Amino acid sequence: GHHQPGMCAHDPQKNALKPWLRQQWVIPPQAHAEFVCAMEDVLDVYTRPHDPARPVVCLDETSKQLVAETRTPVPAVPGQPARIDYEYERHGTVNLFLTCEPLAGHRHVTVTERRTAVDFAKEVRELLEARYPHAEKVVLVMDNLNTHKPAALYQAFEPALARSLIDRLEIHYTPKHGSWLNMAEIELSVLSQQCLDRRIPDVATLTREVAAWQQTRNTGSKPVDWRFTTADARIKLKRLYPSIQVG
Repeated sequence: GHHQPGMCAHDPQKNALKPWLRQQWVIPPQAHAEFVCAMEDVLDVYTRPHDPARPVVCLDETSKQLVAETRTPVPAVPGQPARIDYEYERHGTVNLFLTCEPLAGHRHVTVTERRTAVDFAKEVRELLEARYPHAEKVVLVMDNLNTHKPAALYQAFEPALARSLIDRLEIHYTPKHGSWLNMAEIELSVLSQQCLDRRIPDVATLTREVAAWQQTRNTGSKPVDWRFTTADARIKLKRLYPSIQVG
């Protein structure tokens, strides 16, 4: 169905802010020191007060299949009127990067043709130079994908530029199986429900639709109130913590 941007912004977000209630949680089956270490690191970042010099920004990406509708007229036959058959042509897949600054209630979506390390590097450069030019450092929370590495900037840019960009980043990775700790994933789920849940034929249409969603979502938006803390985790996810052997 077609959703007007901004129409159901509250429900997905309300549920998403209690991530431990979400059905699609994937978490390790048992005690997992690496998981809890990375989780507590990210949760600690989320408790930092708003600081324009060091904004906390979450990044995530998703893909979208472009599908165009083609109409084939079927001629009339005796006793049957002419009709139109609907067919669908696949026009390839595109990638969407979403960044959000939870404490500012702001998000930005970039449409790219691919999801390579170089595409990621270009997104980071735009984030630093165009969106946060005055920030001393951008505190970047993201999934630990193989493309989401500082090395990607050396693939895309001259060494001096790559180094200067990396020097302005403070990266915190969500744990494997812990992408629900990335607030940008929450925004992507809202984007998917409100904007991407229908056939979109081409990149131009997708870019236009996403820009409209972004503008609506950012207008009058409040900061995200993330309530899942390390204290909560140590109770609700107690089974993930290794038991300490003393002696």
